Amino acid sequence: MFATPQLIQTEVFTEVPQALRKSSIIAERMAAGRSMPKAGCFLEGPSFDRAGNLYFVDNTYGRIFRASPQGKVEVVAEYDGEPNGLRIHKDGRIFVADFMHGIMLLDPASGKVTPVVSRYQTEHFKGVNDLTFAGNGDLYFTDQGQTDLIYPTGRVYCLTAAGHLRCIADNVPSPNGLVLNLADDVLYLAVTRANAVWRLPFTPTGEVARMGVFLQLSGGRGPDGIALDETGGLAVAHPEMGAIWIFSPHGEPFYRVQSCRGDMTTNIAYGGPDRKTLYITDSSTGTILMARVPIAGRLLYSHM
Repeated sequence: MFATPQLIQTEVFTEVPQALRKSSIIAERMAAGRSMPKAGCFLEGPSFDRAGNLYFVDNTYGRIFRASPQGKVEVVAEYDGEPNGLRIHKDGRIFVADFMHGIMLLDPASGKVTPVVSRYQTEHFKGVNDLTFAGNGDLYFTDQGQTDLIYPTGRVYCLTAAGHLRCIADNVPSPNGLVLNLADDVLYLAVTRANAVWRLPFTPTGEVARMGVFLQLSGGRGPDGIALDETGGLAVAHPEMGAIWIFSPHGEPFYRVQSCRGDMTTNIAYGGPDRKTLYITDSSTGTILMARVPIAGRLLYSHM
């Protein structure tokens, strides 16, 4: 259907030091059917602050890391939780999507993690996964839990800048990464168990109308994290394919960014002075990869 995407190779930016990798078994999570990662960590949620530090999370062991621009990794927080996604507000606040607890706030100075919202009305979340900011400060996040094609009850929420929480989509089979388009009037949503990226257009009143499939992938585990470039194209992390696909604004595959380490390419962030360096969490090896790409990423909300 399309020409073969151009191949782009990666290299290692940094990795979790051996001293920070864990071998202990968390009995509660094992009993819930969750396996312990062989790498001693499971990395996700990369996001840059204004100083060029890269924050990312360890979902399995409840840790939040920070890598300096030179690649030195340190633990910022360790707590009883399961952080999945992380995004930084333009005022410097660090928001975390935690599978156990909901949306949390990290104080990077003290390492303290406190709740922002843990339920919708009287109902606890299934297990929140990822989050993204709109230009007006509204926070969109996914509630994935264990939803799939048999149990398609995942949801997408919007926490407005004024603090009002509303559900904008439900009956989604495993909603995961998400990002808004350049105009902030369409939300792109990675739907992992459907192996697809959905398109959620907003009406003038902010409701979702005519939700549909934008990209249909094949193979791998299904899309995880996604990011937008400055042209409106999408970069999509495809775990178990060891790849990041870069699509045009119309959904044509232009580039395949190939992992030089493992195949669990879970999440992505554009960085560097020109925003043309793609940073990738390779969760199977506890490594952050990097690749130079032809198209710059969209300016992050944290940098606006």
